[in-house]
Amino acid sequence: MPERFYGIRHHGPGSARAVVRELTAQQPTVLLVEGPPEADELVRWVAGSDLEPPVALLGYAVDDPGRAAFWPFAVFSPEWQAIRWAVDNEVPVRFFDLPYAYRVGDEDGGPAPAEASPRVGDSPPVEGDQPSRGDGDAEAGGDMDRTAAPGRPVDPIGELAAAAGYDDPERWWEDVVEHRGMPAFEAIAEAMTAIREGAAEDPEDLPREAYMRTVLREVRRKHDNIAVVCGAWHVPALTRKVPAKDDNALLKGRRKGKVAFTWVPWTYGRLASWSGYGAGVGSPGWYHHLFTSADSVVPRWLVDAAGVLRAEGVPTSSAHVIEATRLAEALAALRGRPLAGLAEVTEAAEAVMCDGEPLRTALINRRLVVGERLGSVPDEMPAVPLARDLAAQQRSLRLKPEATERELRLDLRKEIDLRRSRLLHRLRTLAVPWGEPAPGRRGTGTFREEWVLRWQPEFAVRLVEGSMWGTTVAAAATARVTRRASTAQTLAEVTALLETCLLADLRDAYPRVLTALDTRAALDADIHHLMAALPALARTLRYGDVRRTDVGGLATVTASLLKRICAGLPSAAGSLSDEAARQLRDGVDGVHQAVGLLADDDLRELWLVTLESLARRPDLHGLPAGRLTRLLLDADRLDAGEVRRRLRLPLTAGTPPAHGAAWVEGFLAGGGLLLVHDDALLTLVDEWLADVPAEGFDDVLPLLRRTFGTFDAGERRAIGERVAGPRAGAAQAAAVTIDEKRAVSVLPVLGALLGREIRVREDA
Repeated sequence: MPERFYGIRHHGPGSARAVVRELTAQQPTVLLVEGPPEADELVRWVAGSDLEPPVALLGYAVDDPGRAAFWPFAVFSPEWQAIRWAVDNEVPVRFFDLPYAYRVGDEDGGPAPAEASPRVGDSPPVEGDQPSRGDGDAEAGGDMDRTAAPGRPVDPIGELAAAAGYDDPERWWEDVVEHRGMPAFEAIAEAMTAIREGAAEDPEDLPREAYMRTVLREVRRKHDNIAVVCGAWHVPALTRKVPAKDDNALLKGRRKGKVAFTWVPWTYGRLASWSGYGAGVGSPGWYHHLFTSADSVVPRWLVDAAGVLRAEGVPTSSAHVIEATRLAEALAALRGRPLAGLAEVTEAAEAVMCDGEPLRTALINRRLVVGERLGSVPDEMPAVPLARDLAAQQRSLRLKPEATERELRLDLRKEIDLRRSRLLHRLRTLAVPWGEPAPGRRGTGTFREEWVLRWQPEFAVRLVEGSMWGTTVAAAATARVTRRASTAQTLAEVTALLETCLLADLRDAYPRVLTALDTRAALDADIHHLMAALPALARTLRYGDVRRTDVGGLATVTASLLKRICAGLPSAAGSLSDEAARQLRDGVDGVHQAVGLLADDDLRELWLVTLESLARRPDLHGLPAGRLTRLLLDADRLDAGEVRRRLRLPLTAGTPPAHGAAWVEGFLAGGGLLLVHDDALLTLVDEWLADVPAEGFDDVLPLLRRTFGTFDAGERRAIGERVAGPRAGAAQAAAVTIDEKRAVSVLPVLGALLGREIRVREDA
């Protein structure tokens, strides 16, 4: 039987079923699959059940792992099914696309003269392209995509759909291929030939197809029953008679770089076209369902959708599923489609099961249409030592990588939770943010942490990049932190690294980072740098005992830093612009919180005395002046009467309204409870606002709006009710103006009502 070419669409379930059926009928003696030849040795892993799609081939430059590319496979990918068939039937498999080593080599030395291709990074990556330097999450692209690949002047599916009278290429593909399950490979190849005859050649395709033809010539010498699975776009080029010397001329002079390949887990979220994958599909979860459900496709899908809604507390009965199924099938019949497609089942689910609520429909789209499936690879899969060490720790700590977000609550008093926390912090130093601290969800004690975990496929590249620092997570994190400390440009960077040493338990890095901190602090005279550095040091001292970390020597450095701040703060507070005043206010807030963590009475007294001295300066900008007054009030260094006196000064007539508004903003920053509970203060602010002249009101309003916008909704509501209603201060003022003679005349009537005689005291 002569060689057969199976032109497929990457990640098409209909193509996948048809390829397996055709291979079974053909029984080839060798299978050629579009992909990087360097990965031929990895084909054997497909036979094992531990390699579970979605997975991807990861290729990277050995001397610069940041230059990497992915070749993803899903269970419904025709290439994956073809490889599985070949492995199960003991048929040799070869990838026959242009070697990735050529891509890496061309980037090192510039493009070969025969290929005038654009630089990688100037356009989105196509199949086999590596990302630009530093971008570790670019993927391989495709050949029969929904949109034309970069540089390719035509969209093949769009052209075929338009010729068939469809305005939606995806719907045409579903109707013709996915729902029928019998793509006519010869017809598709003929259509691709017609499209390519009238289209300009893509410079990126020329060397790839030349290499494919070269491999074909080599294989033909040993086999006469060959099966070729590749993107349908390439079939006309592979069947065309091209002299070998022309192909050799295209490939001549290319440089080869040193590359390595392995299998890594992938996700349906990354496979979706909206996440940047050129040959992706917008609905991988739907395609997975089409491939794995032999019959009752629509009812099974809607049953799964009902399960998603029930899991979120949305009541969904069997009747909903039945009626949604009927509606989807009716829509398909009205539209002349062979079967209900994704559009029909989505519309039916939205109308019947979601009550037209778009958020519920979006939930189904995220969970089912795209899907949250994460593949897996065997533990013994060849990988860099750093990745193997991480996998071992994940198993010992019972932390399974998952594609979906999940919360993790840790109690640092437990040994396993402490080790989990250290691992997550170490990975963050290696630019592998598998876990992120949950925003705004700190526990009530210093021993609690909350994380949000989500594994991303591109972390595999980050681990390869991190291997240059060490073979274990701890060693690599230690080396990287030490290096960053030696090259840090600001004091705040060094203090952040010192805090990292505590959180990640990098004991070998701690002495070196502390030395760098001492040196940098002695040389840095910028008061803002010193203030930015102190909070991290205070947290390190406060929480060191909880994490069982030795923080010796840090207390001395911290105390010295605070004394320098107190000495330099007054000179830095004069003649401030609005932006500089805001920066000073933020710095003072950070230092004030840090001093509270230090729990050192002498240092606290030194800091408060500095604030008192600074707050008395008449030339101080309103924003820090108001904030200092609030901090001193909270620290019981000022009484309410003194605060009201100071508040009157910037709010008096003759003072620019903007200065008074800045003072109020600084004083009220952080919460409005003070205005809720202090009627006199609220009255003072209310009266000042009423007296602001019309020409200055426009300048004041944005500042006050920004201030009150930071308050909780309950605080704003309470303040509004107090302003609108009678307040205690007003009641007391009214009591002073009571007409006693008129009040006495009411006493007889009041006594009759109470049944007792009421007399006026002589001293009243």
